[in-house]
Order: sequence, then structure tokens, then C-alpha cells
Amino acid sequence: MQIKPRQNLLEVWQAVARHSFDDGEWDWGDAGGLSSVADAERLLCMLYPATEITAFRLDDPDTTQRDVERSLRTAGDSSEIPGNLVKVLADFMEKHRGEENPTFSGGTYFAAENPEQELSKEQRDLGVVDSFSMSVTLCLATLGFLKVYRGKTQRASTIKQIDRLWDATSARLTAAMVSLLRSFTVNVVDVSSDQGQSLTRLLGQGRLSERQVLQRFQERFKALRAVISESVTLGLDTDVTDDLRNENRLFECGWAWSLVKGAPEVEVEPQTGEAIGKQPAGVAHPTPYLYFTVVALDGIPDLFSERTLVLGLLTAEQQKLADALRLRWEITQQYWSAIARFGDGTWPLEEIPWRTTLQQLESEYFSLSVASILVHDLVRRRATDDDLTRTVAVMERLAERGRITSGMTRDDPAVGLHNPGVTLPLLGSEAVGPPMKWTMTDFSAQLLKRTIQLCSLSRNIASQDRLLRLAEDILDHLWQRRISDGPGVGLWDNVHAVYPESPERQGPVSWSMTERVTECMVAAHALYDQPPIRSAELSLLARALISEAAHLFGKEQMGQPAPTAKSPQGEEVKGIEADLRRARLLVDEQPGTAYALALGVLSRLDSLSRARGGSDHRGV
Repeated sequence: MQIKPRQNLLEVWQAVARHSFDDGEWDWGDAGGLSSVADAERLLCMLYPATEITAFRLDDPDTTQRDVERSLRTAGDSSEIPGNLVKVLADFMEKHRGEENPTFSGGTYFAAENPEQELSKEQRDLGVVDSFSMSVTLCLATLGFLKVYRGKTQRASTIKQIDRLWDATSARLTAAMVSLLRSFTVNVVDVSSDQGQSLTRLLGQGRLSERQVLQRFQERFKALRAVISESVTLGLDTDVTDDLRNENRLFECGWAWSLVKGAPEVEVEPQTGEAIGKQPAGVAHPTPYLYFTVVALDGIPDLFSERTLVLGLLTAEQQKLADALRLRWEITQQYWSAIARFGDGTWPLEEIPWRTTLQQLESEYFSLSVASILVHDLVRRRATDDDLTRTVAVMERLAERGRITSGMTRDDPAVGLHNPGVTLPLLGSEAVGPPMKWTMTDFSAQLLKRTIQLCSLSRNIASQDRLLRLAEDILDHLWQRRISDGPGVGLWDNVHAVYPESPERQGPVSWSMTERVTECMVAAHALYDQPPIRSAELSLLARALISEAAHLFGKEQMGQPAPTAKSPQGEEVKGIEADLRRARLLVDEQPGTAYALALGVLSRLDSLSRARGGSDHRGV
């Protein structure tokens, strides 16, 4: 199917509104409040497009477009929707705030590794990086929405409610940023350790010795190692920074699954400390997880987006926290991008599937996670054609290996990527109860998002065409996985619809998948909003056609009496002149359109010539 972001988003909105609103009143259902991640994902399905795409704005009732209003009719009319959203958002902030501070519980997204064991309430209430990152995006979207809506409403009670929600949202944003800072970790390992040996094998790929890998690692990461070890703002333990200065050690960096055990508290102003409450102790093992690193890297850029800066959504203190997060964001991207492309021959990323170094887990999902970080880095520094072409090939292979663009075999293990998904043991969780795990089921949606992002980045026509076709195939696969009956109709996720060997759908709507698809459509909107790729060859041809058309048009006007303004001949001349002017205007940005316009002008001029019987080889 074609990527039609507007139409697809409206369908998603209609399904979300039908599922969540009852005569304008929001219904969380039985699962509401049980996971801050799920509740935030559900709200972002509506609020993210509404704040990222002008045509989907809901904060100014006078500008709400008709098809948008129709898709949300169960949430009220254009004047009621903003007020209803304020109530829902206030309810969310209240649900996920403890006695002293905002909470970021994984809740029902956590599961015990042993299905016969029950997780304790303390474990389910543990914060998780998914919630920290999701809260950054949700809070910024909420603040932007409130800033505009406050200037559009005159009701004193609504303004009062908006002000209270602003304070609660700003406090949650600060708490989420502090938590992300305290979840970042650098893991330094000895080459001879199991993890060091695993990383050496990954980078050497059987072609480089341990000594060669260490030497190249030292050369490749010398500058980055210095930045990490010398940066006071990273707040790393002194033992870690001392180990990091030893160039005979390897290291990894990124985000753990939750607050790192022993992570120091982030210093904040007294008033801020009162708003966010006591900073909880961490329990997570200081080991970066690829999945949670990607999640953090997705949320942090919202802090320094153009919209955040233009609307002035951050306080001075939040801006300092954002700067500290940006440093971690850049360090992590540079590290994993270099790891993905390590060496001179085949990239480690091209050796699918990727194997994690600490837990020795192997899956296409981890290859996709590393590719996702590489995409972040390629967008940041504008990719070379070689980097882009090789990354496109990785995406195509992942789609094939995930049985998205290829047929299944009997008892195909690839189905497990989608259902039940890929599980991660959460190291450190055993300190407060039974060992926990986290399951990822969004392989297809993540692959679509990265493919669309690469498509936006590509300035190569052949690569972009490959990516567009791949994105259409993945979207077709995802669209078939929508729930076709019951209360979640039109939402996700029914894996059984495309993989008959997979178990029948059970349980509630997957807000994780639904939100990821929403993100994909927002990314697709950004893709189509940018100028098309300019073809140098087509530009030369267009200029040649415009030159010939301009010359023949001048000759036509010189050789014939000027027609009267209202005559058919006069209208034809005016039309030719307008098309020629527009062709000249577009030739740099849209040479194909300019080519077509110039060709049309030449055709019309030839018709005028033939009408006078001047059809010889000399033209007019």
C-alpha cells in the first residue's frame, strides 16, 4: 500500500477516539493506570500528531480542519476537544504521581522471568527508561499544546486548570530528565573478561586478532574516551573514569533499563527538588541495553527541537539538564555508530543477527537496534552515499529475515520476533523480588520508522526508491495486523492475521505498537513535506527546454500582431507566459515539473505554428 500519512493518521485517530472516548468522556478501561508507559503511549497517539503536524492541530478550535474533527467526533466538536484533552492529561499526571513525586512505573510491561512467580508491587512500581523517554515527548507535546490553547480560551475555570496542568507537566518533565541522566552508564571491561572477549569477537569478525582489535579500538575511540573521562557533567563514578583512562580496557555506553544502582542524585534548585520530590535509589545493573538506549535516543532530541526552542517550553534549569542529556546523546550516537561500522571491510552490523556482549543474546531485533542508532547518527551528520547504500541493504535484509517481505517456512523461528517477541532479562531487578524481564514486540514498526527516516535523509534517487518500496511493503504488513473486531478494532496488534502459526490475539490493545505506527506516519509526513530529490540530469534537460521555449515564444510574439486581451489567442499567450515563468521558478528545486511545463509550452507553441500552416522544419 502507498504511504498516505494524512489518511492513515485519521484512521488511527478515529479508532483511538472510538476506543477511548464515550460521549466526550475519556475511559481508561481496566488497564488504565497500571503502566505509565502504556498510558503515555495511548495519549501520544493523539497528542504527538496534533503538535507535530500543522494540519492536525487541536489547540486552536478556529483552525481545526473538518476531516480532523470528523475523525474525533466521539471526543466532541472542535471547541470541546481541547478542553477534554486538558482533563485527560490532568488525569494522567495525577494517576502517575506518588505522594511526593512523579512516578514512571513499568507496571504491566514488567514480567517475571519465571511465569510461576509473582512480581511484587515494589517491582512493578520501578521506573523504566521507556517511561522516562516517553514522558519527555509527552510533556513537551502537552506544554506546547497548553501554551497555544491558553491564548484561545476565555473561560476562567479552564485557564485555572491549564495553569495547574502546566505546573504538573513541567515537574514531570524535570523528573523524567533527571531520571534519564541517572540511567546513563558507561561499562568498562577488561579484554580478558567474558564481556571483553565477546566484544572483541564482535569487532574482529574472525578476521582480526585480539591485539589488532584493541589497537584499532584505541585509535577509533581515543577522542571519545577522553570526552567521557574528562566530562564532569556526566557524573560518572571516579572508579569508572579511572578505568576508562586505561587504554587497554574496552567500554560500552548507553542507557540501562532503569536508574543505575549507586547513581548519584542530580543537583537541582530547592524549589525544583520540592516539585519533583526525593530522587529514588537505583537498582539497575550499570550495563547499557541496546533497546533502552534507542528509546532514550528517540526522546531526547525533542528537548532541543525547533518547536521546543521557538515556544520556549524549557525553564533555565531544564535547559541545563537538556544540555547534559544532549552530551550523552551525542557520545552514545558516535560510539555505537562507530561500533556498527568498525573495521575496513564488512561492518559488524552487516553480520546479522547481532549478539549482545554481556548477556550473549542474539536476535535480528538487536541488529535493528544498532541500525536505529546508526540512522540517528547518519541524520545528525548527513550520511555519505556509501554509508547510506550499505544501511539500506541492512534494512532490506532485516525485513526479509523478519518474514515481512519474504514467505514463511514451517515452524519458522522468525515469527517469534513478532509474537511472543524478544525478551530482555532486567539485571538488578532480582534485588527487590523475582528476576524480571522486558519483552519487545515492535520489530516491524521500528523497522518502518527507521526506513522512513533513512528515506528522508537520502538524496540519492535509487536509494530513496528502494527505501520507499520497502516502507510500502512494511506498512502493508503492519496494516494487515490491525485488530478487525472487538473493542480495539482498527488498532494494533493482531500478529495472527499475517502469521497464522502465531497464537490468536489475547489481552488488551497494544498501545506500544499503535503509538509506534503513529510515529511512523508523523515521520512519513515529514518525508513528504521536504523538497523532492533534485536530479542534475533532469535539471540540464529542463533548462534546455526552457531556453528553447523562451526563444520560440519571443519569436512568436515578434512575428505576430499582438492579440486582444480577452480573445482566445490572448488567453493562450497569457497561459504560455505564466507556464514559462513558473518553469523558470521551479527549475532548481523541481526540475521534473519545470521540464513538464516547458514541454507543454513547446507543444502549445507548435500548435499555434501549425494552425497558421507553418509546420516546416524551421518551426514558427
